[in-house]
Amino acid sequence: MNNVRALAACLAAALVAGCATFAVPAYSPDYPSLDRLKVQGLAPVALGTVEPRDPDHPVNRLTLRGAPFAPQGSGFAAYLESALRTDLTELRRLDPNASTRLDATLLKNDFDVSGVSTGTGFMRVRLVVTRAGQTRLDKTYEANTSFPSHLAANVAVPRAQAEYPTLVRALLRNVYTDPAFQAALQP
Repeated sequence: MNNVRALAACLAAALVAGCATFAVPAYSPDYPSLDRLKVQGLAPVALGTVEPRDPDHPVNRLTLRGAPFAPQGSGFAAYLESALRTDLTELRRLDPNASTRLDATLLKNDFDVSGVSTGTGFMRVRLVVTRAGQTRLDKTYEANTSFPSHLAANVAVPRAQAEYPTLVRALLRNVYTDPAFQAALQP
């Protein structure tokens, strides 16, 4: 009888999860990475757009246990753009009139909590840095994450929600620690 109740509780949680939209928490910078970048003496940077902006593009559509998972008001490409803007502002390098420009394309954005005990995330982005129309960097960066998950959606979903900004920080840490990226932003 207890097994039947446990199964009924799991099914009820799954049904509830299927009806909700789960929000992505706000991004917060990885300050140790930014502190290492600050000493590099980088040029001011204009931030272009992060593509694709189409909300129906697969990189902008994620689900957690069948329910939509989305940043508030926009897609995941815009979330990444906002994270870049936050970091460049923190570095005091954001300048819309700068001759150095950073553009990005979100190529892959996967987040999976279908497993019983482990959730995973994977992100791939192409960054292009130009200065006065000349390409200084055109490179693809990746990051992945794994985190404890659970069979029960009411445990797995909040863990996954909290982990998405960690995936974005890991991706940007890979970008910021790359000597080629640092060289592309030198004055």
